[in-house]
Amino acid sequence: MSEAAKIAVQFTVNGKPQTVRAYPMARLLDVLREELRLTGTKEGCGEGECGACAVEVDGQLVNSCLMPALQAEGTAIRTIEGVASGVSGEQLHAVQEAFLVHGGAQCGICTPGMILAAISLLERIPHPTEADIRNGLAGNLCRCTGYAKIFEAVLGACEQSRRGA
Repeated sequence: MSEAAKIAVQFTVNGKPQTVRAYPMARLLDVLREELRLTGTKEGCGEGECGACAVEVDGQLVNSCLMPALQAEGTAIRTIEGVASGVSGEQLHAVQEAFLVHGGAQCGICTPGMILAAISLLERIPHPTEADIRNGLAGNLCRCTGYAKIFEAVLGACEQSRRGA
């Protein structure tokens, strides 16, 4: 395809307005990684089965490998790079801290999507049961951890928020 086939797509990513030129059916995953250099979002399966590429679009968790970039027109997108706060992202989110403390990350492929799924879950259900956590993270696969440490991390983040940390 020629460069002339690309179209301008505008959206907000991590609070910053962005305009990219992309092929209409280019995957949002590829636009985020290749055009915007937001490489925290990972490609696992490329088929929407593993959740490694999960991002939030207008507050909804989506698999960016399945979403055409054109469909993101006018939306607000949050990637893993937009989770930490502070001027330079130096203040980790409670879920990120809990993943560190509880060893919820190993190889790192699933971690960005898993963290975004956990944040999405805790925003909907601030005090989840283990069943809520299993259900909330069901769209995210991990080959390394066996999930126990991930569940501990989510519960740890919940406890941290209860304490007001």
